[in-house]
Amino acid sequence: MAVIHRTTMSPGKLELLAAWMPSKPWYRGGEAPLLAKAGGFRLDDPAGEVGIEFMVVTDTSGDSPVTYQVPMTYRGMPLESAADGLIGTSEHGVLGRRWIYDGTHDVVLVEQLLALLAGRATAQDQNASDVPDPTVEVRTEGAGVPQGLTGPGTVTETADASLVTVGPAAQDGPVSTLTLCRVLRPGPAPEGDGSAGRVLAGWSAPDGTRQHGPFARLAAFER
Repeated sequence: MAVIHRTTMSPGKLELLAAWMPSKPWYRGGEAPLLAKAGGFRLDDPAGEVGIEFMVVTDTSGDSPVTYQVPMTYRGMPLESAADGLIGTSEHGVLGRRWIYDGTHDVVLVEQLLALLAGRATAQDQNASDVPDPTVEVRTEGAGVPQGLTGPGTVTETADASLVTVGPAAQDGPVSTLTLCRVLRPGPAPEGDGSAGRVLAGWSAPDGTRQHGPFARLAAFER
């Protein structure tokens, strides 16, 4: 179970993201993002070592507000395999120094998102310990999501998403693409697009209204 500490982080998450996001191909705002937290959810690390958060932020620095999803992990030590995804480090008031990663590069986040899609994990409230988030919706299609998947393989950034290659732990079977939406748009998930599973969740618009839409999808497996 992830424990939510009521403490400080220096620099804070939004400060770190404001310095990091303009370098990404999916960022659409001004040179200096004006970020506000808009929602999100968490997943538990079964080993209890890594914090996993799917944060939603809205940026108002451009011509119109844009809402982004930033999946993040919080670690007590650097993760060499995720070096390309390092967002920055921060001093946590309880846990000390934390290394904060773009979660698409972190094996723990990717595997727990796959577990959520396969029905083996439960989305947790972003701001409370040991409280499930019933607003996070998981849908499967066809044969559903296989067990025993691992990742990340390659990570590719596009204009509105991150594409992560995943496959079986044995690495000798079919592979698939896990797509994490970076630019969030409200509305129902597309149908008939060859998905094995998808995650939908909610966030708050700048005017305070609640919105809901796709966060992630796993394509059907191909050999």
